Amino acid sequence: MNESTGPAGTAEPTASKASGCVCGGKGPMLSQMLDLMMPSAAAGEHFKNARLEFLKGVRELLDQRITSLSEKPRTGTKLNVE
Repeated sequence: MNESTGPAGTAEPTASKASGCVCGGKGPMLSQMLDLMMPSAAAGEHFKNARLEFLKGVRELLDQRITSLSEKPRTGTKLNVE
């Protein structure tokens, strides 16, 4: 392997060499696109609260299941015989 070829002997693209990264200089454009897709701060806060409420709901379901499994099973019914 030398400076002009990659690991398998293939030539690397010149754009990648010029920018020094794998994206070929498209990093800033990709970062800008991702920033535009992110929700605003207010929307992000709503999503955070929704995520917390969802996890609290799952915790409540688990607590109910643990309680039902922790109860002693009933062994039978008592009847008064005359």
